[in-house]
Amino acid sequence: MASLPAYQLENLEGDSVSSPEAERALVCFIKEDCPTCKEVMPVLAAFFKQYAGNMPVHIIGQNQAGNKILAEQFNPEFSILDDSALAVSFGADIEIVPTLLMLDATGAETSRLVGFVKDEWQSLAAELNADEGLADLALDWTALPDWRPGCGSLSVDPANEPRLRALAEGSPIRARRIEVGSQDDEVEFMFDQGFSDGLPLVPPTPERVLAMLSGTTRDAQEVLGEMAPNMGEVTIEKVAINAVMAGCKPEYLPVVLAAVEAILTDDYNIHGVMATTMGASPVIVVNGPIRERIGMNMGLGALGQGNRANATIGRALRLVVRNVGGARPGGTERSTLGNPMKFTMCFAEWEERNPWSPLHVERGFNKEDSVVTVFTMSSGPTLIVDQDSRTGSQLAGTLGQGLQSVMSPKAYFATDCLLVVVPEHVDTFMRDNYTKEDIRQRIQEVSARPVRELVADENSATGIKEASAAKMDDAALNKMMTKFRQDDDIHIVVAGGEAGKFSGAFHGWVTGNVGSIPVSRKIQE
Repeated sequence: MASLPAYQLENLEGDSVSSPEAERALVCFIKEDCPTCKEVMPVLAAFFKQYAGNMPVHIIGQNQAGNKILAEQFNPEFSILDDSALAVSFGADIEIVPTLLMLDATGAETSRLVGFVKDEWQSLAAELNADEGLADLALDWTALPDWRPGCGSLSVDPANEPRLRALAEGSPIRARRIEVGSQDDEVEFMFDQGFSDGLPLVPPTPERVLAMLSGTTRDAQEVLGEMAPNMGEVTIEKVAINAVMAGCKPEYLPVVLAAVEAILTDDYNIHGVMATTMGASPVIVVNGPIRERIGMNMGLGALGQGNRANATIGRALRLVVRNVGGARPGGTERSTLGNPMKFTMCFAEWEERNPWSPLHVERGFNKEDSVVTVFTMSSGPTLIVDQDSRTGSQLAGTLGQGLQSVMSPKAYFATDCLLVVVPEHVDTFMRDNYTKEDIRQRIQEVSARPVRELVADENSATGIKEASAAKMDDAALNKMMTKFRQDDDIHIVVAGGEAGKFSGAFHGWVTGNVGSIPVSRKIQE
């Protein structure tokens, strides 16, 4: 038998009554709108009169206003205890009212009578009378029905149960609760507290957070790391809270967790990403079976609005950085212009439309793995339009010319890019059996420029300083420099609608150890 949780409840007179300790007790749960509870009120009155001198007899009501109605209607000698918060009912696992519990001196149940079965209540009374040496109960049992089913407890009502489960002892939720005044608007309150990215948030109630945590089997208090700049401790619970605010479904949580783990690495360098005045931001690409299971968009409009998974996963990541890490515009987030990717940028690769190895396989994972890859990009997506090329070489040449402006037309060896190739452009490449490596090499070839063209001049002070160029001989000035330090700095994925020859490019930030390196993480489902 279970033990009744300890409680301290107020009676109708406002006095505090504690749960019985170190003695046998009778505890009955009722509610006013239950016909069976009303039918047993005379029985409870008789029990109280017979046994209250020998043991505690507590009658617990589940609705404060209803308790007053019952008291006025029946005028019992006992005072009904107020469990309108339903915490005691939930802790006692009350599913039906009335429920009468017989407790031993340790607080453990010795019997539980659910609803009203006359024979059971009579037997309990006879047992107590024999134990206490008392006469028969002064009650006309013949006037009572043989059986009544009882009613559903308010503690299992779908409107109450999720909240009670979230707040109950043993709940995984540990975060500090913020009480919002009854007259305050929750959405406006979150704006005022600085939790928002500028758009309305979903209030992270305990029941919503608990539901979000159901999306993972991992311990809610597992620490994923510390989030710069404030070095806030990132737990799975805190990620879940921000995922709720972002509008995620529970099934999205493993994706968000993997993305958070990715940006917590030294390679990713989230502090630098958020602090740079250049306006860099995370871009999430999802691969593997989870894409379809959670309904991600990889086709028409994949980089735009309209898909809940895409939008809220990316937003959740940024809210974690904001609310746990403390990176906020005007503080440590110093983006000069900012960009829409600061709200969200997350999409799935259309692997089924990709004739090459998908991104996660290129990065060392198995095809059946579900993987998140997080890039750091400073702008985009920028369209690269080519409706005329009929060969792979021509099309890759167009892409190369379009990528010359990444960061700056004279900025070479400085950054990387994420190239999103649309299906119609994929078809053009496949007619010539172009591989990803062929595309990368052609982009490097077309975008290469001699050093002398990268020297600052009267048209632009950007580029190699004139003083440095003056020290170079002709061989050095004529040397061809590729746009990207290495071919692998051109990251290629496939996404987008079937119609339209408009591929897109995200412009990167500083690459390598001094900047940010893309990070992939397998999703733990």
